[in-house]
Amino acid sequence: MTLALVRSRALDGLAAPEVTVEVHLANGLPCFTLVGLADTEVKEARERVRAALSNCGLDFPHNKRITVNLAPADLPKESGRFDLPIAVGILAAMGVIEARRLEGLEFAGELSLGGELRRVRGALAMALAVRQSPAPGRRSLVLPLCSAQEAALVDGVNLLGARHLQDVVAALRPGATDALPQVCAAPIDAGDPRHLGHHHGDLRDVKGQGAAKRALEVAAAGAHSLLMVGPPGTGKSMLAQRLASILPPLGTDEALESAAVLSLAGHFQPDRWRHRVVRAPHHSASSVALVGGGSPPRPGEISLSHRGILFLDELPEFPRAALEALREPLETGHITISRAARRHDFPARFQLVSAMNPCPCGHLGNPLKACRCTPDQVSRYQGKLSGPLLDRIDVQVEVPAVSPDVLAQAPDGETSAVVAERVLQARARQMARQGRLNGDLYGTGLDQHAQATPAALEFLKKACARLGWSGRGFHRVLRLARTLADLSASDQVEMAHVAEAIQYRRALQASPVHPVAPALS
Repeated sequence: MTLALVRSRALDGLAAPEVTVEVHLANGLPCFTLVGLADTEVKEARERVRAALSNCGLDFPHNKRITVNLAPADLPKESGRFDLPIAVGILAAMGVIEARRLEGLEFAGELSLGGELRRVRGALAMALAVRQSPAPGRRSLVLPLCSAQEAALVDGVNLLGARHLQDVVAALRPGATDALPQVCAAPIDAGDPRHLGHHHGDLRDVKGQGAAKRALEVAAAGAHSLLMVGPPGTGKSMLAQRLASILPPLGTDEALESAAVLSLAGHFQPDRWRHRVVRAPHHSASSVALVGGGSPPRPGEISLSHRGILFLDELPEFPRAALEALREPLETGHITISRAARRHDFPARFQLVSAMNPCPCGHLGNPLKACRCTPDQVSRYQGKLSGPLLDRIDVQVEVPAVSPDVLAQAPDGETSAVVAERVLQARARQMARQGRLNGDLYGTGLDQHAQATPAALEFLKKACARLGWSGRGFHRVLRLARTLADLSASDQVEMAHVAEAIQYRRALQASPVHPVAPALS
């Protein structure tokens, strides 16, 4: 009887717990048994490993009883990442590979039937887990070459890349002198921060809509959520697509967080390093698609857009349950998916940008085309968005219809580079003052850093009482006013900042079915 131990890692949310692959060869009725709470994808490794070894000219113990245990037994295992460690374990148990060479290594990789190594999901998460392990026991991580290049973005981890199973075997045979190549991160030029979002278009492309552009700048400066309301064809989608062009590039830590989540879903692209993700799911998306779920749980759109932008067009057309599921992550910046046996936490600090028509036909308040909806239809349509959800959207702005004559005569607006510079300076003021953006200010931090003049504070209190806003609405307007003050390089929140912030909370209230409140004196 022969036993071999190979180290690997599973995925558990963003964590990558260690897995020991135990391979036991014994005499008896020939069979290949795989145990240890393995998913169907893992159990299919038996056939992939058998074919890969045969096609590589390596012996397979057809006349042995093969038992493979993936420990710990209570940790779910999924995907084809265990193909390579299982193959290495079988070869080590047969004596083809020198067992002592495996002590300082961890393996992960999917095998083709010909022995080629294929990309695995979560390479960044595995590299982060190896880096967080105690230094004396830290091992090198052997991955398919394409996955190793992705994982090399994590500093402090020794990564070895291989293209084929034969490369791994050649480096681990007794007396072998060749070694697997060490993989280092390819140099990535982050470029000029003002031009990282150029592929999303330029803000100058949007003609007119000065108020909406101002709201977009405010949302970008303080990382505030944004809702645009207006008839079809007024530029709501164009504005949303150009938000990324005025945002600064991600810092190294933020980029690593974003890349780790994208790696779990197999969506990470190294050439997009430090670029903010823009996700735009269709309005037919379910709540599971938005917030994550499944078995085993996978990150949803809100996690895939972590440190980036989530654009929800036609907001009232999304299922009510899906929209209500956004309320908690909008406040906390993370989502917890609970199942009977396990809990999975995923980051979800995204910037929500949404757009909607004011009514089912889309032309309520449009001076160029009459609305054909009844007041009851308009109320039902706008009522698809609950009060608590709207309360959590900081900036709500109307994007009105503009006549062709006005559009033709509209002058060119500012470029994205000019606006991005102002956003960068406003964000720098916030980070220097409080260590976080205004959109993340809560509790005592808000009281300390969003101080308003007595007149401005009294005006805000009066507005909240007249408009019936909740305490959450009061604090969100105060955060918004703090961002407006930062854009104007003011140390204190003034009356003008509060007045402008109030206007950004009343887009739906100004429609015919929600009459405008009396003027504030």
